Amino acid sequence: MIDLNEHSSLEMLHSLPLWGKDEKLLSVESAGESNMNLVLRVNTNIRSVILKQSKPYVRKFPQISAPVDRIEIELCYYQLIEDDDILSGYSPKVIHYNAEHHILLIEDLGNGINFNNIYEKDYKWEDSDFYSISRYLNALHSLEVSNFPDNMEMKKLNHEHLFRFPFLEENGFDLDTVQPGLQKISSKYKTDIDLKHALELLGKRYLALGTTLLHGDFYPASWLKTENGIKIIDTEFAYMGDSEYDLGVLFAHFDLARMDESYQKTFLQLYQHSYAEDLVNAYRGMEIMRRLIGIAQLPLSLSLAEKKSLMEKARNFILPQ
Repeated sequence: MIDLNEHSSLEMLHSLPLWGKDEKLLSVESAGESNMNLVLRVNTNIRSVILKQSKPYVRKFPQISAPVDRIEIELCYYQLIEDDDILSGYSPKVIHYNAEHHILLIEDLGNGINFNNIYEKDYKWEDSDFYSISRYLNALHSLEVSNFPDNMEMKKLNHEHLFRFPFLEENGFDLDTVQPGLQKISSKYKTDIDLKHALELLGKRYLALGTTLLHGDFYPASWLKTENGIKIIDTEFAYMGDSEYDLGVLFAHFDLARMDESYQKTFLQLYQHSYAEDLVNAYRGMEIMRRLIGIAQLPLSLSLAEKKSLMEKARNFILPQ
């Protein structure tokens, strides 16, 4: 396996069996700050493509091991939806897959931007964006799927950072480096036996096999706004599970972005599938907690008091009164 990085030479890239006979590489650059994988934009004399390579660790946190074959999950996901009338329009087209180097070449969607600015205090949704995201999740949860990989190794990795690591009293992550005072606030939840027991049960459910194909990481950084509409990317966490998981993660980010509750109500009115509200809220509470006190931090503009209030709200979601 050739280990690429953001500074890989054109010569190194050209040595890979990815290109046409008369294709010449002209330039290469980073295509964004991906958490999990290396993502490069490669321009040639005939096209521009996105090259993704997975490695046996997390790109943003090299000290964290990760299954190197996760790129195959993304490939399976894109292949599965490529013939769907709705979903195919949201995802990049697969161009080439190289198993030896764990490289996926996909369509270049252009200079799109993700939705991380949703966390800014005065962010305003465009109705078309909101309804586009709703349409995607409806279509995804409608798919009849029988042979999708269980993706268990990625689920185990995610499970650690969803349900365990953020709630360890001594995990080596000083939250005061994120925001002074956050470490002290977090201690209440790291010593909450009832909360941790509920999270343990929820985590077992997450690891179980479900019946609905999920994106698995359906949050603003996975939504891309392009000249050709909304695109949904980064599907390496996809798995068969509870539809409530995708919903809970989504609504947690509505909370973290201080969006009015009316958005969630509207989304659920548009959602065409049955769901268990308590389970949606449990996953929602977990996602709020892990984003506030776990390692996968977000570009939030929340005060310490706002985070404290959200954590209490999240606890009540996980442990309904």
